[in-house]
Amino acid sequence: MNDGVNGVALAVFIFFFVLVTAMGFLAARWRRAENEHSLDEWGLGGRSFGTWVTWFLLGGDLYTAYTFVAVPAAIYAAGASGFFAVPYTILVYPLIFTFLPRLWSVSHKHGYVTTSDFVRGRFGSKGLSLAVAVTGILATMPYIALQLVGIQAVLDVMGVGGGEDTNWFIKDLPLLIAFGVLAAYTYSSGLRAPALIAFVKDTLIYIVIAVAIIYIPIKLGGFDDIFASASDKFTETGAGGVVPNAGGQWTYATLALGSALALFMYPHSITATLSSRSREVIRRNTTILPLYSLMLGLLALLGFMAIAAGVKVENGQLAIPQLFENMFPDWFAGVAFAAIGIGALVPAAIMSIAAANLFTRNIYKDFIKPDATPAQETKVSKLVSLLVKVGALIFVLGMDKTVAINFQLLGGIWILQTFPALVGGLFTRWFHRWALLGGWAVGMVYGTVAAYGVASPTQKHFGGSSDEIPGIGEIGYIGLTAFVLNVVVTVVLTFVLRAAKAPDGIDETKPGDYTADAGAPGVQVELPPATAGSSH
Repeated sequence: MNDGVNGVALAVFIFFFVLVTAMGFLAARWRRAENEHSLDEWGLGGRSFGTWVTWFLLGGDLYTAYTFVAVPAAIYAAGASGFFAVPYTILVYPLIFTFLPRLWSVSHKHGYVTTSDFVRGRFGSKGLSLAVAVTGILATMPYIALQLVGIQAVLDVMGVGGGEDTNWFIKDLPLLIAFGVLAAYTYSSGLRAPALIAFVKDTLIYIVIAVAIIYIPIKLGGFDDIFASASDKFTETGAGGVVPNAGGQWTYATLALGSALALFMYPHSITATLSSRSREVIRRNTTILPLYSLMLGLLALLGFMAIAAGVKVENGQLAIPQLFENMFPDWFAGVAFAAIGIGALVPAAIMSIAAANLFTRNIYKDFIKPDATPAQETKVSKLVSLLVKVGALIFVLGMDKTVAINFQLLGGIWILQTFPALVGGLFTRWFHRWALLGGWAVGMVYGTVAAYGVASPTQKHFGGSSDEIPGIGEIGYIGLTAFVLNVVVTVVLTFVLRAAKAPDGIDETKPGDYTADAGAPGVQVELPPATAGSSH
């Protein structure tokens, strides 16, 4: 790592940062609506984005700075087991093809802004809606923090902020500036800002990966030498290998499947989805988003390249930024660092908006001010989006970075427990609302307790996301085990509650709502009480 500041790389980084900052503020004028004071406009971009904008927005949302840094870092540290991210992003797209169009249709029909809005409308339960909302906010907070960790990793490698003995304010000033700019244009422009910036972010990432996958192997003697170096390292350390060993196959498979089920439960994924203008846009996106999986597979190979290049870092999250610093000319290293940095800004903006929308619609309006006007909702959501980012910043500056990573792993376990209420509700009304709440509680408690009991060489608790699967004896992803328990409890309780004729909530949706396409965008349809009891 350089002792001083890499001036050329920093200059290129600042150029792109200033560019996207200007785009972020100008986005407020992009497709400006007559009435900007509503969550449909600020939080969902007017529900007006077409295929390409939605594709870039979802890509910018799902493939983050943390992805850019952490996936190859996992491979750098543990070998091919880190490739689990590639199959799970392949599995997820056929899955979402089955349910995202239905969610878009019913949300468009009823003006739903969040998944909790749908759950409340479908099951007539504010309690279940609150559980989904709180889970979404809890799971999103550490995810935002990790985007700031990604920016910090790039700044560290460029030598910005001084050494360990530097005054904390000076050391963290660049991150504070980046945070301030992000907060300002998100507050001003809402979802339109990350949607516009995503074009720059994804273009930079594709360029960097295309160059890296050709240029770095040429400098290192080809892929034969790269894989040989990686194999030698893992043989010496015993840390997996270039192929998952037999003992790790259950972990690999369950982690891939569980992650695929969880990915589109995150509020930011749904926020980007609901911003599109038609059901067909969603269907098209599920067929072209796998292009990002190809990119992710190539990106993952950078972990092996870092080994072959002799990169030595104490913090594995610095491995890929350091690889770029060592292998690229300074000016292109700046481009690569900008790709990672902007790759943090886009999802951080969307995540903070999604968390704010959940608080506003499903806590503030449902429980604090039921008569809130659209303008009041928008104001509250803007303020909460700032508070969410401040919380993430405090998290990053005040805690060990591994804590943020562990809480993000825990967030994945938690968010998966909302799957039965959301996806189940899109296809059937059979599940009882109290049973769904009971299953959610069991999954949350089991997942949290099991994760708490996992130790690692560096910490006693929350040391990973895998543990022994009860009744099977193999090591698997805790989130998937908790999800199975969640479903079993939900089904059993539903039989019991329906046999006891426990009161069911009112379903305000009807069958045709789930296949409806765009009529007048953003128009909320209120169903009269006489038709609200539909069950299907």
